Amino acid sequence: MDTRLLRTFVTLARTGGFTSAAAELHLAQSTVTVQIRTLERELRARLFDRVPSGAVLTETGRRLLDHADRVLAAEARLRAEAAADSAETGLVTVGATESLCAYRLPGAVMALRRTHPGIEIRLVASGKSEALDRITAGQLDLALLLDADVAAPRVHAEPIGHERPVLVAAPGHPLVGREATWPELAAESFVLLEEGCGYCDDLADRLRRIPDARPRLTRFGSIESVRACVAAGLGLGLLPEVSIAPDIAAGRLGVIPQPRLPDVPVQLVRHRDRWTAPAARTVMDTIRTLAAAGWPTERSR
Repeated sequence: MDTRLLRTFVTLARTGGFTSAAAELHLAQSTVTVQIRTLERELRARLFDRVPSGAVLTETGRRLLDHADRVLAAEARLRAEAAADSAETGLVTVGATESLCAYRLPGAVMALRRTHPGIEIRLVASGKSEALDRITAGQLDLALLLDADVAAPRVHAEPIGHERPVLVAAPGHPLVGREATWPELAAESFVLLEEGCGYCDDLADRLRRIPDARPRLTRFGSIESVRACVAAGLGLGLLPEVSIAPDIAAGRLGVIPQPRLPDVPVQLVRHRDRWTAPAARTVMDTIRTLAAAGWPTERSR
């Protein structure tokens, strides 16, 4: 069987449209149609239902999708072995949340440049949903996420460390430096990272569960936006300690020490079934080592 047909099948299943699949594969749309029909003839099964919006997997198509993924992974491994791929060379694409990209992974990149100069690392700032989608689609080799729950089909998550989230406010806020109760917090305005940030979502849910509470929540897409709004007095914020330690030390932000919020696991995520290239395994080993050592990085702040 021509594995190009399987690649087209997997891509169409993920994109849900012949036009999108053709663009991603750099093929004419008619070629995608012909390849899917050819594969269906070879398998003697209908893989997709054609609908006005594109293509939807049939029950048979859903059953065969994982098998196709495994065949393509085996092909990738065969090609890598034939090319004498080693742990010393290769491009590894790593997705990570903003704080890990900015404050943790640069140290891993520097360490790998010293020990494995043939490995090129491409960092991609990604939220949880985006990273999981890209892992599933094969667009990321691995990802680092700050979340207690990253369960997703065909994804393996391994906790390798923790980050401490800190509740902060503008200097001079009456709650800075003293214990705060949950009812007191629920009466405040909050500036949080966008929905999908697990620890911010958990805080928002807890605030909403307080009787008669109507917390005012504003969500932003970046740590810098949240930090600037909190420093300006627009609300309380919850951010990883590593990202705001300089602001706390310089007095630009004040810490609200209570209630103590649980540390957030750092999860190393990869595809459950797809073959992991030697260079990617080397990167994962380096990240695990640095996390176990408390993330000594070149960008310690």
